[in-house]
Amino acid sequence: MNRSKQWYCWLPLLLLVTACAPYIEGTSPKVAYSNIQEAEPLQGIGIDSLEIVIMTDKMMKEILSDSIFAQSARPPRVIIDSEYFINESASRINKNMITDRLRIELNRAANGRILFVGRHFKDMVEKERKLKREGNADPGSLAMTKKVAGGDFRLGGRIMTHDKVNPATGTSSRYHQITFELVDLETGFIVWSGMYEFKKTAQDDSIYR
Repeated sequence: MNRSKQWYCWLPLLLLVTACAPYIEGTSPKVAYSNIQEAEPLQGIGIDSLEIVIMTDKMMKEILSDSIFAQSARPPRVIIDSEYFINESASRINKNMITDRLRIELNRAANGRILFVGRHFKDMVEKERKLKREGNADPGSLAMTKKVAGGDFRLGGRIMTHDKVNPATGTSSRYHQITFELVDLETGFIVWSGMYEFKKTAQDDSIYR
């Protein structure tokens, strides 16, 4: 048997031994899971997971308790995405983390009382509609409509901050004011408003990515 064939014979055994090798302390970094509903061990003055969870839960409960959504005879159609949710703050944050969580939790809790229009999926919907109408796909199990669903209300809002720094100690303080508003897409009236605010102070700020 030549050397190349001998190598192929031993390869499965080598892989098995490597896979079963014991973990040696210090050879790789440990990962610690944190409860997202508790203050993080690594904290900064920006928006952390705890603030995202608290603010979206608060806005969800306030929207569901509003008479427009709680007592409507027909389920209102709502668009909740980050297109008109503006970050004017010094905090680095993916806005979709806030608006996606708000929409998903609100959709689950509303249980059909509110219909959510996926405007951020507009291209996907239009491509499928085109395939069906050109005969390249069957109509599916749902009735086809002449137009896509329009929205009654859409989310808008702002993330704003006010910072202070003590140059002597290096301590930084940041006040966040985050506003949420639902706008009537026919009249432009603001039918619901909510606000979440908090202030954090730290000597050594974390780097947000």
